Amino acid sequence: MNVLAIFGPTGVGKTGVAIALAELLRERGEDPVAVNCDALQVYEGLETLTGAATAAEQAKLEHRLLAFVPITSDFSIGDYMPLAHREIDAALQAGRRPIVVGGTGLYLRAALAKLSLRRVPPESVDSELWSPATRHPTTIFGLDMDRERLYERIDERTEAIVAAGAAEEARRADALGPGRTARKALGFDELLAGDLEQMKKRSRNYARRQLTWMRKIPDHEPVDRTGLGDEEVAARILGIGWRR
Repeated sequence: MNVLAIFGPTGVGKTGVAIALAELLRERGEDPVAVNCDALQVYEGLETLTGAATAAEQAKLEHRLLAFVPITSDFSIGDYMPLAHREIDAALQAGRRPIVVGGTGLYLRAALAKLSLRRVPPESVDSELWSPATRHPTTIFGLDMDRERLYERIDERTEAIVAAGAAEEARRADALGPGRTARKALGFDELLAGDLEQMKKRSRNYARRQLTWMRKIPDHEPVDRTGLGDEEVAARILGIGWRR
């Protein structure tokens, strides 16, 4: 059974696509489970700010490694990798289809491969982080869309999470003394400063970096979701996954 992975920039709609894909898999008699590969969605108490799957979304698709690390703790890729391997291995052993989903490139690779995490020169072309080898047969889907529409979605998403209470969430986390990594959550400092426009700008810049990262992923399947709903994207992913 292949592992399926969904990667893409913030705002592109990875969670919605993963849920739609899970519904199609269940129609085929499968039992899918999502494994988070977003470095900030691991933190408990930042669910709104980081756009983690809501309780309603998790009722449609079980998510693992989501909102389980205390906000005051530091958490690294070295901590994440063995947990992700354990979740994926356990799912496969139970006959479940893992859907690895998130927007942190290093966490994606750590979930799918066994990395030494050794430091390599920035100019190195043979970094183990970009080896095409994975621990299990895997198909990686890279979601993209028209850039103007993506930025509109990012701005809309930013306004939505603020309306849902992200600023209050950031203030509560700040009062607890967040760990060094948790404080890097996109929009954390901007919300504390009440600078919504700067938060939008930083989110758009982050999306550009994620897209650059995505282009470096070996053998991934690009999926342009411009004008497509979650169900249409999921059907396309399913068709590609079954051909490979």
